Amino acid sequence: MAPVAMRLAAQSLSDAQPVPFWLEDPGKPGALPALTHTEKCDLLVVGGGYSGLWTALLAKERDPSRDVVLIEGREVGWAASGRNGGFCAASLTHGFGNGLARWPGELPKLEELGERNLDSIEAAVDRYGLDCDFERTGEIDVATEPYQVDELHEVYAEIERLGLADGLELLDGDAVRAEVASPTFLGGLWDRRGVAMLNPAKLAWGLKRACQDLGVRIYENTPGLDLVSVGAGMGVRTPYGRVLARRVALGTNVFPSLVKRVRHYTVPVYDYALTTEPLSPEQLAAVGWKNRQGLGDSANQFHYFRITADNRILWGGYDAVYRFGGRVSAEMDHRPETYLKLAEHFFQCFPQLEGLRFSHAWGGAIDTCSRFSAFFGTAYQGKVAYAAGFTGLGVGATRFGGDVMLDLLAGERTEQTELEMVRSKPLPFPPEPIAWAGIGITKWSMARADENGGRRNLWLKAMDRLGLGFDS
Repeated sequence: MAPVAMRLAAQSLSDAQPVPFWLEDPGKPGALPALTHTEKCDLLVVGGGYSGLWTALLAKERDPSRDVVLIEGREVGWAASGRNGGFCAASLTHGFGNGLARWPGELPKLEELGERNLDSIEAAVDRYGLDCDFERTGEIDVATEPYQVDELHEVYAEIERLGLADGLELLDGDAVRAEVASPTFLGGLWDRRGVAMLNPAKLAWGLKRACQDLGVRIYENTPGLDLVSVGAGMGVRTPYGRVLARRVALGTNVFPSLVKRVRHYTVPVYDYALTTEPLSPEQLAAVGWKNRQGLGDSANQFHYFRITADNRILWGGYDAVYRFGGRVSAEMDHRPETYLKLAEHFFQCFPQLEGLRFSHAWGGAIDTCSRFSAFFGTAYQGKVAYAAGFTGLGVGATRFGGDVMLDLLAGERTEQTELEMVRSKPLPFPPEPIAWAGIGITKWSMARADENGGRRNLWLKAMDRLGLGFDS
């Protein structure tokens, strides 16, 4: 980083608050009391992020008489569900390319299910009055290198060949810069309907209220400590009490699963983001962005960015940090060296906004698996179901995951449970220090590919053949 660029980037961060922008909201609901007794229910949901909230809500929609309890270790939405960029995507497979590589035969069905899932989220926003700034504006994948333009054209041609191009539009350099003005943009692929922008914390808080209104009993600051069979049902111990339930759905995602054999399928990766102060009318005019799409660049180490309801720019991604041993720790929620790197990249993308300052800087852990998209399963003779591994695209896909968990707990054969994606598992991660070394080599190789026209070295080609990798 050049000294002048470093100084300007550092100055832009001088007032940034080290808290997630979304969670610093005066409308944040107060915490509900912790569980301090023995509770009994039909269904226990463990986890108060999107995965758990959607599961609880869908369970009550399916059967209003079902007795549902949800426990959350801290407060609803405090972890990844309140810290992400607010991109709610239809894709269940972490993008078209990943889906095509892993499930080519059922990709059209997965795309259809993903579209229906996003439609259902939009319907729930309306039905329950979820005040979460939902805008179905789509997302543009932008090319910032010539080889990325070629790759976008190749992807579009393959999507078109499969008859899945409805709502997609290829943009040349002039067209993409007419949408959002950056001298770095050389082309783009706009998915007009497949992504919505929203306020992620408000979505979590709205789902919490909707669950309560339907009769779900929610206990916050109540972590599940262990899981055991109790007669025909299950028991979960908490710090001050326990829950006895006929069935259990685990939505703990990045946190260690109560089913221990599931833990080696995921690793926690830390992602970081910045938000600017609100843009002035003149600054808004300088960048355009009238259609308010989400954007992401096409590099391996990619940035995601969007404009908020109050006209700030959220800018995140690039660094994906794995800590030796895979621990989830609050001390990793902040990383000044990444904030500085992100700030410099921001002004390379938007030089016309020089002088703009960042208001918030934060990070958080996401769970990733070797196939980059969710996996599912049951334990304890079908009395427990789990979904995990959403790899940063859980804002939308967690609702689908909740639906799958309920199908699995019911023992039903549905179009969802018959999917190869649902019936198969990713390859597990190896133990330390092999995992740490492998992830480090993969990250280095991906950075080298970005610098060398997208050319993948022997390591990445080997990882591709094994179905392993690491996604920023």
